[in-house]
Amino acid sequence: MPYPVLDAPFSPLRQRLIDDMNMRRFSRETQRNYLRDIGRLATFLGRSPDTATADDLRRFQIEQQEDGVPVPTMNSIVSALRFFFTHTVDRPDLARKLVRLAHPRTLPVVLSRDEVARLLNATTCLKHQATLSVAYGAGLRVAEVSTLKVADVDGERMLLRVERGKGGRYRNAMLSQDLLTLLRQWWKVGRQQGVMHRDGWRSRDSIR
Repeated sequence: MPYPVLDAPFSPLRQRLIDDMNMRRFSRETQRNYLRDIGRLATFLGRSPDTATADDLRRFQIEQQEDGVPVPTMNSIVSALRFFFTHTVDRPDLARKLVRLAHPRTLPVVLSRDEVARLLNATTCLKHQATLSVAYGAGLRVAEVSTLKVADVDGERMLLRVERGKGGRYRNAMLSQDLLTLLRQWWKVGRQQGVMHRDGWRSRDSIR
């Protein structure tokens, strides 16, 4: 769906918004989400989002609720619009008109030790085993696994260094001896097969 103004390649408003996000080192995914969510308002208005009024924002949120937009999505849109009106167009008065909805959080389904073992053993592909083992064994998210580099595997301190995880934060994850052995095994096999991905955690650099 096209979003007026924000879809224009050289829109000054779009560029100012991107500059504001870059200045705060927002991730690419966050920037893409903010552009999309602010674009929702532009589509609703049929004009530039920086011309919105308090009544426009009220009607916009009511329509989202009536359309059945999930609460987490609505709250994400509020975050994007608050940033836009506070930092990009300097209208904090409008940002205060946006309402975040209470959303009860439920605990995720956690697999038992046996279930995880069956999952890991269900694949005969060493690469998939290594990938799933990093995710479950070290508690990494999918995006964190995909961006992990061999240099992030510290076999001396038994740690995995996670760069720019959720919220752009850096952290360390525990590395078990079994997982380190599996990663080293995959690195050797991957090199022999010539299927290593450049600069990734499956790259040609050796695991320490």
